[in-house]
Amino acid sequence: MLETSARLLELLSLLQVRRDWTSVELAERLSVSTRTVRADVGKLRSLGYPVDARPGVAGGYRLAAGSAMPPLLLDDEEAVAVAVGLGSLATGRSGIEETALTALAKLEQVLPSRLRPRVAAVREATSAVPGIEPPLDLSALGAVATAIRGHERLRFGYTKPGGAEESRHTEPQRLVSWGPFWYLLAWDLDRDDWRVFRVDRMVPRAPTGVTFRARVIAEDDVVRFVVARVSRAAWRYRARLLVHASAAEFAAKVVPIPVEIEAVDDVTCRAELGADDPDRLALWIAQLDVDVEIIEGAELAAAFDRLAARFARAAGGVADADSPRGR
Repeated sequence: MLETSARLLELLSLLQVRRDWTSVELAERLSVSTRTVRADVGKLRSLGYPVDARPGVAGGYRLAAGSAMPPLLLDDEEAVAVAVGLGSLATGRSGIEETALTALAKLEQVLPSRLRPRVAAVREATSAVPGIEPPLDLSALGAVATAIRGHERLRFGYTKPGGAEESRHTEPQRLVSWGPFWYLLAWDLDRDDWRVFRVDRMVPRAPTGVTFRARVIAEDDVVRFVVARVSRAAWRYRARLLVHASAAEFAAKVVPIPVEIEAVDDVTCRAELGADDPDRLALWIAQLDVDVEIIEGAELAAAFDRLAARFARAAGGVADADSPRGR
């Protein structure tokens, strides 16, 4: 006969596998009496598991939905499937990436060592559709998420854009998913200031075990700070524009791209913005549906000339066909 704690786990596993069990069936599977089954069901209820009972000779039990999420028991196949699925969600664009990541970090903390190679094998054997970014190193992502959740200082090696490597010591605040990358907003203890790090360039060191008091920063402020810092660092070309729209109207059109906007009057404003490619910047501005004049930015002006010529060529065939000579 199983010890009480082991028997409770076995009973919970049976209730999770099948919807309905009679008392006799459970007693036979556990090699106990129906009276012991009733007692064990009472213990599960006291632990927060909502077990419904059906009265009568053919009465039985089922695990019902409750007001809180109790712990679940997973077998080996289920644990591997959940880990792989959470990994896919964490690197996707479903809107629940961070939730999936924190759940994955919790699961990988308790995942038996014998199952880790199976999870890794599935990830390594999975291919992505061309054009989709490859998956991140989930072990690094999980280590960062765990440090954030536990308010634990994080040490890591970091490869800078130029290829130089350095060691960083931080208080990790928040992960932000943007485009194909994950970014960490952290308080850099050596520089005494906020810094943004790309997670794919990080190599987390062993856990420090040193906790810290999290700094209060609003979610919207986190996103704005990361987007602004990352975008400005990537700008190779900058330009200043006179925009024929109010500052508020233009700001609403460019969210969340970091653009410095200065109101001129109620119907015009000045804006400073940039990009790593002036042609892409010109196309993006054209899609904003506002009239602009370039104050500074020769590269952007040349890009607009190229774009205008391309549009003229695209419309040329239709214009010729509609002209009296082309009919």
